[in-house]
Amino acid sequence: MSAATDPLREILARYARAVLAKDVDAFVALYADDLQVFDMWGAWSLRGVDAWRTMATDWFSSLGDERVVVGVEEAACTAMGDLAFGHAILTYAAQAADGTPLRALTNRITLGLRRVGGEWQIAHEHTSAPIDHATTKAILHR
Repeated sequence: MSAATDPLREILARYARAVLAKDVDAFVALYADDLQVFDMWGAWSLRGVDAWRTMATDWFSSLGDERVVVGVEEAACTAMGDLAFGHAILTYAAQAADGTPLRALTNRITLGLRRVGGEWQIAHEHTSAPIDHATTKAILHR
């Protein structure tokens, strides 16, 4: 599947642009109204686009002048008809307003996509990181 026809790569590119711009509307537009998210930050799970909008609003406003650059690696997708699923490794790199690197973390993402009216939307999102069994802390760097 080429990058031009890969719904996962297209969604993740739009995701990265929305995060960089801290554009809540563009971010939330990627998601289906009946979204189910199993996120590794804060809540055990979030159901529905309104809950996800609240999360995005809180996240982006917490950044102040910082920006977050999302890097995508190892993206793989399988699409059949109006359904697709895929996974990738995402790196979130925080930068100061002047571009100075501040911190970064990496996690894994699995997405279930559904095409509605010709537009791909995220219907299910699951993020994770491996756990160090000795410390029970997430491993956020490869």
